[in-house]
Amino acid sequence: MKKLAILGAGSWGLTLAWLASHSNKSEKAVWLWGRNPEKIAAMATNRRITSPVTMTLPEDINLTDDLGEAVAGADVVLLVVTSNGTREVLEKLVTLPGFSEKTVLLNASKGIEYPSLKTLCEVIHEVTPHNPSAVLSGPTLAQEILNGQPTAAVIASEDLAVAEFLQQMFSTDLFRIYTNEDMIGVELGGSLKNIFAIVSGYMVSKNLGDNARATLITRGLAEMARFSVAMGADVQTIYGLSGLGDLLATCSSPLSRNYQVGYGLGRGKTVDEILKELNMVAEGVRTTHAVHQLSKDMKLDMPVVKQVELALTGDLSETEMIHTLMSRRLKSEGLSC
Repeated sequence: MKKLAILGAGSWGLTLAWLASHSNKSEKAVWLWGRNPEKIAAMATNRRITSPVTMTLPEDINLTDDLGEAVAGADVVLLVVTSNGTREVLEKLVTLPGFSEKTVLLNASKGIEYPSLKTLCEVIHEVTPHNPSAVLSGPTLAQEILNGQPTAAVIASEDLAVAEFLQQMFSTDLFRIYTNEDMIGVELGGSLKNIFAIVSGYMVSKNLGDNARATLITRGLAEMARFSVAMGADVQTIYGLSGLGDLLATCSSPLSRNYQVGYGLGRGKTVDEILKELNMVAEGVRTTHAVHQLSKDMKLDMPVVKQVELALTGDLSETEMIHTLMSRRLKSEGLSC
């Protein structure tokens, strides 16, 4: 029997544990780790959860706040902690006697480490250079999955055999997994789309219309492609599930935390006020800062990212945003340039 350790008991970690329990049930033991002992104890006592998602946690999922217990002998460790918490957790992992260099590390967080400006794949390779690794991304709004609604995602690894092994581990009748070898493209697609979900929520709150929102999303896709290619990704990956697919889902749904950040900004709230109300991490905030800095360093034209950066720092009004984006030089469309 295989052992799967899921690190992170937020909405996405809970959902992935639920999915893992429903896929190839007899073939693996599922462990879910969270850093908050009180939260884990409450989940063990009452598996009917109402926050941050609504679900019933299957009885066969083992709960623990002991990291060593969670990962001891694990064949796969699924990382679902925040982008800025990933390095800390990995550094603890490598000191544990039960952690092996043969363990596959699968990252499911969607962000960029800030202020180091490193992708999570880079962080994983730095801290655990000998472990096989992969990344999971796609249009995966947690509550829809828990409601039994179908979706698809992609798992990428430089070793296709690793991706195919994980594909078999996580696929269900309603959660279809594709494989890919472009780790950086899959990772960046999932990270970058959060920036444009902020724009989308902002535009909805300002009642700017579906035409304007579609325009911004489309140009956002062009910026995603431009940035990702500069970082070494295959542009076709950005037009797949982890890029365009996730972009459409998060820009269209109030279930997206980053959409809610933009909506709150449009209502005149500060970022701190919005995040306090959400009581969850919205990765798009740090990702915007990171991508804005990286794009400046690489001298890339990223006008939408620049406007979101200004909005997050409180230096942008609706009128200024529209004027800046609509008064740009007239030119050929060109999505990937």
